[in-house]
Amino acid sequence: MRKPQDALQWALVSLGLFFVLILLVAPLAFIFTQALSGGWALLRDNLSEGYLQHALGLTILAAAISVPLNLVFGILLAWCVTQYRFKGRRLLLSLVDIPYAVSPVVAGLCYLIVYGGEGLLGHWFAEHDIQLMFAWPGIVLVTIFVTSPYVARILIPTLQAQGNQEECAALTLGANGWQVFYQITLPKLKWALLYGVVVSNARAVGEFGAVSVVSGTIMNQTLTLPLLVEQLNNDYKTAAAFTAAAILACMAMLTLFLKTLMEYRQRLVMRATNSIHP
Repeated sequence: MRKPQDALQWALVSLGLFFVLILLVAPLAFIFTQALSGGWALLRDNLSEGYLQHALGLTILAAAISVPLNLVFGILLAWCVTQYRFKGRRLLLSLVDIPYAVSPVVAGLCYLIVYGGEGLLGHWFAEHDIQLMFAWPGIVLVTIFVTSPYVARILIPTLQAQGNQEECAALTLGANGWQVFYQITLPKLKWALLYGVVVSNARAVGEFGAVSVVSGTIMNQTLTLPLLVEQLNNDYKTAAAFTAAAILACMAMLTLFLKTLMEYRQRLVMRATNSIHP
């Protein structure tokens, strides 16, 4: 990596910085400016509103359930496709990418059709007084779907780059599969795992499309923070809408910081691995 050498290169760098400021920094600054436009007293009142606290709690609940489940799913999937060769392996890798390719709105609609009261599975749940759609379980289900590929797609190239020489040596020396995974593989993956958790959490917290379809947007019941921002804006409660948006922005900046830290640590791990396995 080198510094710009001539006026054209400096102009390109300046243009890039200009677009970053206009497209990223300025909107973020505008959110906090509008949230504070009514003063600290109004901000405090908006933060103490029951609907905002409920939306924040529901958002955290969806992330708290979906992220650990996808963490386990990602570890198991990455382990299977990198340590074993079997029929259907390529198909499995392709199926994992479905949440990337399918629009969240379409995914939400599919869940609504399948698990809604008139759906095949939804009818059975309704008969047993279990409501999935237009309730928090439906929000959790679609959040799990849209965040399912992230951990796996981060771990798979990491495992492939690190190789399995150490695992094979441990098996040769008599270690069982759990000992190999817990004592050899898992320590090598810790920073990649943390990075996957951070990215999955960011996706879960900010999900809008799929959640909007299955939630029913019921105030104090099924509104997450992204949905609440839209609802408050439609109700012309601008200050409250920007307060909710500011909370999401704070979550995003924290996620960005953690993501940058994880990427740095992951680069160090990959560099060390490449020096051991040239």
